[in-house]
Amino acid sequence: MGVTGCGKSTIGKLLAQKFSLPFIEADEFHSKENVAKMSSGIPLNDEDRYPWLQSLSEQLQSHEKTGAILACSALKERYREILQKDLNEKIVWIYLDGSETTLQKRIERRTGHFMPGTLLKSQLEVLEKPVDAYLFSIENDPETISNEIVNTIKNNPANH
Repeated sequence: MGVTGCGKSTIGKLLAQKFSLPFIEADEFHSKENVAKMSSGIPLNDEDRYPWLQSLSEQLQSHEKTGAILACSALKERYREILQKDLNEKIVWIYLDGSETTLQKRIERRTGHFMPGTLLKSQLEVLEKPVDAYLFSIENDPETISNEIVNTIKNNPANH
């Protein structure tokens, strides 16, 4: 989890490979209206996000027995609560954190994504940093970050 440009998809795909788990890309579950809104530089509000979060919750429920890796902004605590609500297993939250400057540089370099860099500031303003998550800096390369995450999770018996 984290704001746009933090590497959720890249790190999530690496983790899915390393743990042999399905990968769920939250961006693929946005409505056409949400994508159009974001593409136009208009931030989503809670009302826009609720159906999206519900569909992601259903995805997590369908993978609960085997597990899955979800790349999702999950910016607010109540969003994380929606994702967790109907699950018996506790979600292990990984928060990818970086400076606004680093995030902006990453967004400027990426291509083919509907989320413009102009929305970074609004996401940073909405972000409620999680207290129950493992925090990882995005300053390292994706392989190093994913290896750090794997080691942290494997060395914490509460996550098994």
